[in-house]
Amino acid sequence: MGEQHLKETGRNSFWGDFLYDQVVPQDHFLRHLERVIDWKVFGEQLLALYAGQGEFGRPPYPPETLLKMLLLAYLYNLSERQVEVYVQENLPARWFVGLAANERAPDHSTLSAFKARIVTRGQEACLQELLAEIIRQAQARGVRFGTIQIVDSTHVVANVNVVKEEARVAAGQPPRDGGARWGVKGKRVVRDAQGARVVREEYFYGYKVHASLNAAAEMITSVVVTPGNAPDNEQFAELVARDRAQGLAVETYAADRGYDDTENHYLLESLGLHSAIRLKRTRTEKRDRNKAVWVALQATPQYQAGQQERYKIERKYGEAKEYHGLRRCRYVGWLGCTLQAYLTAIVLNLKRLVRLLTGVPFRGCAPVVA
Repeated sequence: MGEQHLKETGRNSFWGDFLYDQVVPQDHFLRHLERVIDWKVFGEQLLALYAGQGEFGRPPYPPETLLKMLLLAYLYNLSERQVEVYVQENLPARWFVGLAANERAPDHSTLSAFKARIVTRGQEACLQELLAEIIRQAQARGVRFGTIQIVDSTHVVANVNVVKEEARVAAGQPPRDGGARWGVKGKRVVRDAQGARVVREEYFYGYKVHASLNAAAEMITSVVVTPGNAPDNEQFAELVARDRAQGLAVETYAADRGYDDTENHYLLESLGLHSAIRLKRTRTEKRDRNKAVWVALQATPQYQAGQQERYKIERKYGEAKEYHGLRRCRYVGWLGCTLQAYLTAIVLNLKRLVRLLTGVPFRGCAPVVA
């Protein structure tokens, strides 16, 4: 590989370090975030997505600069246009991204082109590697990853008008979002016309984000994104495979009843792992001798311990939806939702990593940006 020619961002100029040292507190969350991660590693990974890998043509911004800017958008739940304004006006954000105080921030079109480069050239494999690198660096810095993994899914509503989408399809036109599907969001108790209480299913149009979270570290290790109608139990094996590819020392997998599939229990047994997948009542309350094996599983200490940890992934999804925009797709299409899911997981992991290594919580709130 020849010499790379990247744009000089100029933070090390007089207008960079001197001013920042005066106004950006040393205990600011973004200072800690800069310190706990080796960002150059991400720059090297992402440069492979550039034509010529930065060796010729107009010098691009360092990839880690744009990655940081994109992560700020997810951290503060901002659009690409909003994060351009935010970085332009906010000194701690400018310092974190790596800009001199008198230097213009990359514009939203530059950020959109960077994002498109990831999804079109790198696709999911690139995002998997970014997430895995966070986990590797966390382990290298001494974060303890325990033996229990928790698997669960959450729904993300598609970035389309459903009425217009259905009208478009009825008219013989292709849907705006060809990957989204109708899925079951959950059940709720309502009263019918006669006042009787009935249980009804609630539906959504969009995607599902399936994730595996380490219970001890409370960090997301693997992600799978599917259309909204994909069964949860069918994604379990892929999440386990992605965890194992990272060499995680897992002994038990916990999940809710949606993953209670005989094949999933058998998969864990064949791998020498314990199952803490919540069992359906039909397994433990049926009147035949075959229920004995399930009753015995339910009584194991691994099952009990795994079930006690499941709340952690539900809490993590709540955080993602409440503060980082995972209720609704930012973009259109499966790849767009996949990008959003991974970057949200990375932001959640970065917040957790800073908290574990420094004790400093993220107290940021969504800034007011025009």
